[in-house]
Amino acid sequence: MNLEHLKLFVRLASTHNISMAGQELGLSPAVASVHINKLEESLGVRLLHRTTRKVSLTQEGESFLPHALEVLATAEAARAAVGAGFSSPSGTLRVTAPASFGRLHMVRALKGFMQQYPDLTVDLRFSDTIIDLVDGGFDVAIRIAELKDSSLIARKLASDRRVLCASPAYIKQHGVPTTPEELVNHQCINLMNLDTWVFDTDKGPYSIKTKGCFRTDNGDAMRDATVDGLGLSVNSIWSVYQQLISGELVEVLTDYPFASNASIWAVYPSSRLIAPKVRAFIDFFNQYYGQPAYWETELKAAKACN
Repeated sequence: MNLEHLKLFVRLASTHNISMAGQELGLSPAVASVHINKLEESLGVRLLHRTTRKVSLTQEGESFLPHALEVLATAEAARAAVGAGFSSPSGTLRVTAPASFGRLHMVRALKGFMQQYPDLTVDLRFSDTIIDLVDGGFDVAIRIAELKDSSLIARKLASDRRVLCASPAYIKQHGVPTTPEELVNHQCINLMNLDTWVFDTDKGPYSIKTKGCFRTDNGDAMRDATVDGLGLSVNSIWSVYQQLISGELVEVLTDYPFASNASIWAVYPSSRLIAPKVRAFIDFFNQYYGQPAYWETELKAAKACN
């Protein structure tokens, strides 16, 4: 079975466009079509539905896709093993990440990553929805939400501490809550369907359903609205550490931490062997973020100077 044909098939499963998939691999549309025809002939099944505008996977193609991904990952790992660890990861690394986290804490690191691995091309897609890695043709995903898919392997990159924040202007006008119970008297900004806050207290977890005049489906918008004084909000420390350092935001209810054990994970499809490019990505960003993560270190240093 020709590995180049498999690579093209995997890209087609993601792009649904023969010209685009072929272009990514340096193939003309005509040559790409021939390669797919040869793959189908070798398997004796039709893998794709073709129209003049796009292609889609047949039922057989859907069944074949995870096996094609496994074969490619195994082949890449085998090449690295033959080189006794000296071969550099190559090809296209397809990554999906939440938009806010990706812009703040991944894009800034890409130059160093790509300088270290010059044979890699990075295809980074931002989405706040949970994307199926296999169906989307992704090699690795950054997940901050709770992990529920047992078919994925996860590696922790950093902790995701949540803090309650308000702007100095809001505090001046409305005061500071001293207990979670007092939040019923405050404007609270929430992400959609996340209006119940759970705190750790001496008596155990305490839940409170909060309310306010503004809610949103975007973490950046929630943070910015909090800076503008619209209310209090719960934010990941990686999202607001710069505003806490500058004084645009103030952490409140510090004696009542959130009952949360969230983390930032790199996840990839289960396989006997992890592809070298995926291992390189995970190892690089794990080291880049640090333990504790650099946003926690920078915030702690700023507090020590004040």
